[in-house]
Parts: sequence; C-alpha cells; structure tokens
Amino acid sequence: MNTTQKLNGKVAIVTGASRSIGAAIAKRLGADGASVAITYNASPEKAQEVVASIEAAGGRAIALRADAANPEAVRNAVAAVADRFGKIDILVNNAGISVLGAPTDIAFEDFQRILAVNVTGVFVATQEALRHMGSGGRIVHIGSSMVQYAAFPTASAYTLTKGAVAGFTRGLVRDLGPKGITVNTIHPGPTDSDMNPADGPVADFVKPGIAVGRYGQGSDVAAAVSFLVSDEAAFVTGAELMVDGGFTA
Repeated sequence: MNTTQKLNGKVAIVTGASRSIGAAIAKRLGADGASVAITYNASPEKAQEVVASIEAAGGRAIALRADAANPEAVRNAVAAVADRFGKIDILVNNAGISVLGAPTDIAFEDFQRILAVNVTGVFVATQEALRHMGSGGRIVHIGSSMVQYAAFPTASAYTLTKGAVAGFTRGLVRDLGPKGITVNTIHPGPTDSDMNPADGPVADFVKPGIAVGRYGQGSDVAAAVSFLVSDEAAFVTGAELMVDGGFTA
C-alpha cells in the first residue's frame, strides 16, 4: 500500500474494528502513522490479529473490549485510550449491527439493541472522545447508503439508526466547528463484509445496481476515512460522502 505517514503523532480510535470495514480502517490509519486503538465485543482473537498486523507494519495499536451498546464500557474504553496516549485526535464511529425484518415482525428487544449500538453507542463515544480532543480533531461516522436508497425491504429499523447518525453529524458541525473539530459521515454502499458478504442473500439483486460492477472492499471505505481525518480535509465538515460505486447515483 502506497501511503505517507501523514498521521504521525495522531491518536485514533476506531470502534467495532476487529473485522470487516472497521479492521480495514484501523489498518489504514496505522499505515498512515497514527497510533490506533480499536474496540471490539465478541471477537478478541480477530481484534488481536488487527493489532498484530498494525504492529508488524511498524505501527502502534491496542485493542479494548467494549460493547458499543454498553455506555459505561464505551466511556471506560475511550478514557483508557486518552490515559494511555495522552489525547485523542481521531474518532471513527464504525461499530454497528443490522437487524432485518418487516416492521411488524421485529422484536422490540432487537430494536432496542440496534438502537443502543448504532445510535447510543455513537453518541457516548463521541461525547467521551470530545473531552480529550482539541483543535484539529476529526470525527467520522460510518453510516449507510441505505439512507439515500433503501435497496430492499426489511431494513427499516437499520435505516432509521443510520439516518439518525447522519443527522447527528449535521448537528455536531455547529457545536464543533468553532473548536476546530470536523465531523463527517461516510455512507458505504454494498461492501463485502461479515454483515453483507458479496455472495450473501441480497447480492444477486443488489450487485446489478452498482455502477462499477463490484461490491466495495473495506479498503475503499478506509481510503475515504484516511482523507477525511487528514489535514487535507480541514475545510470539509458536515459532509455525507457516498462510497458506493455509484449505487445511489
């Protein structure tokens, strides 16, 4: 990978980064020179593999267990990163889950879980990170192209949560701009991941709508994050960037 060390001296947190898109983001930020802390919930071995990969490439990384649905666990993890590295420059709110089903069929407990991870977890991580973030800070939320184009049924609860994240970004812009902190949302389109594999149940009718003719890779999203957290994006805030191969065009 041809990257520069443009994030030297920066400290980044990527939530839910033990696999798929989150892991790709963490590795890219590590390659860009940042010290990277990742959170995970149920995959400690995979989290350590991400850490080992970053370290093998000459970077610094740690993994912290923190269920995104548990506000206290999220607060403790973010505070631990600040204690370890002395500051937080970058927060990537990537942790997310999907619950599919007709709106009349989704169990309320499942709805509460997706809301806790995809919305409350994002708010809590952001609130805590801001206590340790100064001018030049960067926040990136990982949304979904579903907020622009709901390509298939049964995803209304998931889309609700990702729409809330995009709205949170727009509101934060006004609070954080005067402090020199930018906040943006990336909306991945169909991306090969544990949640949405390229050979999964929706691939047959989703793939024909992708203009470039393929599912995205975690590295595609990671490249966009790399730009948004860099100095080059200092004048970009409140943006919703589609990384979807033309799926919503």
